[in-house]
Amino acid sequence: MAQPLEGLTAIVTGAGRGLGRAEALELARLGAQVVVNDYGQPGRDGSGEASAAPAEDVVAEIRAAGGTAVAHLGDVADHAQARALVHLAVETYGKLDILVNNAGILRDRMVFSMTEDEWDSVIRVHLKGHFNTTHFAAAHWRERSKAAGGPVHGRIVNTSSEAFLAGSAGQPNYAAAKGGIVGLTTSTALALGKYGVTANAICPRARTRMTEDVFAGFQEPTDGRLDALAPEHVAPLVGYLASPAAARVNGQLLVVHGGMVAIAERPRIAAKFDTAKEVFSFDELDDLLTSYYAQRPAEETFAAAEVLGLKHG
Repeated sequence: MAQPLEGLTAIVTGAGRGLGRAEALELARLGAQVVVNDYGQPGRDGSGEASAAPAEDVVAEIRAAGGTAVAHLGDVADHAQARALVHLAVETYGKLDILVNNAGILRDRMVFSMTEDEWDSVIRVHLKGHFNTTHFAAAHWRERSKAAGGPVHGRIVNTSSEAFLAGSAGQPNYAAAKGGIVGLTTSTALALGKYGVTANAICPRARTRMTEDVFAGFQEPTDGRLDALAPEHVAPLVGYLASPAAARVNGQLLVVHGGMVAIAERPRIAAKFDTAKEVFSFDELDDLLTSYYAQRPAEETFAAAEVLGLKHG
């Protein structure tokens, strides 16, 4: 019986550990040929010597299970290396069908203490890294669609975070990057839809080296049950979004963890005020807006998080 992703080629960035590893294994299990990308630096802040071991170990796992995979060790935040990653997929397997952007680092600091480098480095890896691979994959699919005279199978799954949805006081760089990824995703979804390509973003909650501090107080089960924070809870959604079955899912933001998937709505207007004159005066705005916010509990500012029953991470 044919697998859902049989004959399709996937790239997964940051796939040497954690979420990316689980996603790469799942895509391979569903039949995809996988390019496992990981720069291989040991520090979650992007520090340390790059190593081929993380990516090559995942490739070995995939092959041991009967799948097909190849490693790529480049830095996706580097434009030329991102181009080489997409080229490797096309050169090795003939085409690219699926792009899962997962690579990222953390350099946490309160906004008043954060350095320029701490800001730039996180934006570079997360947001620019997502853009770089998306740029070259999009060009590939556009050319294929023009040659075919119609839509092709193209899927982008980007990785955002609840830090964007609910705020994260010590992560202004990370939260901003993850919010930017949502904007990149929706723009890409609109631009590529006519070529048969979809772009969606997920906000995963999982226990990885990136979140070891966030979930330090949540103990792993000792009775043999799968950890509710295991990356394996996230990977099936990525496999679905990468498949032909998800052709109508485009420009969406989905929160996923522990056997739960929630679809986030785009922001809606909560209230609307019109000036009684031609232009608002300070006093009129003070009367309308100050009164409005005085009647609302402060926690309603984070309504999206409340609706989903979430705490940021």
